[in-house]
Amino acid sequence: TTHYLFIVVVAVNSTLLTINAGDYIFYTDWAWTSFVVFSISQSTMLVVGAIYYMLFTGVPGTATYYATIMTIYTWVAKGAWFALGYPYDFIVVPVWIPSAMLLDLTYWATRRNKHAAIIIGGTLVGLSFPLFNMINLLLIRDPLEVAFKYPRPTLPAYMTPIEPQVGKFYNSPVALGSGAGAVLSVPIAALGAKLNT
Repeated sequence: TTHYLFIVVVAVNSTLLTINAGDYIFYTDWAWTSFVVFSISQSTMLVVGAIYYMLFTGVPGTATYYATIMTIYTWVAKGAWFALGYPYDFIVVPVWIPSAMLLDLTYWATRRNKHAAIIIGGTLVGLSFPLFNMINLLLIRDPLEVAFKYPRPTLPAYMTPIEPQVGKFYNSPVALGSGAGAVLSVPIAALGAKLNT
């Protein structure tokens, strides 16, 4: 019981790190222009936290539990913005849970082999996370319209919403985000496991 209470407390606090690592994705004004940066930062942050707590307890399912706490915490933030009068689509909650489930599945299927969880699970998270979130973003109702109509009061002048220019710089943000996320998730997950020992 103490272990799980510890996870709840630390996971809630680590959520602050995770959501700030890719902060702009939550707001529709920068949802598309920051997709690659978000994919890299969020997939690596998810893997670090999930691997750390999963190995801490040794129980498959802990990664999903961790991702669920982050999801609930973020929906609370979404509700707060909605209560302030912003539209429902103003904040997009990232999809952490399916990728975390893949991580748990890897840990369970390899009979709790921490190296397999890091290498295989980390790669699966890096490959799947951008895909799930791209699908999530496709469901948003005209993000640019929302961005111009409801600008964030905290945005400085140089960060006012602009037309997304993703196509000019990347052939495929999903491919770039997935590739970079998969490559970076493994060594960073290894770091999380090393901190755990």
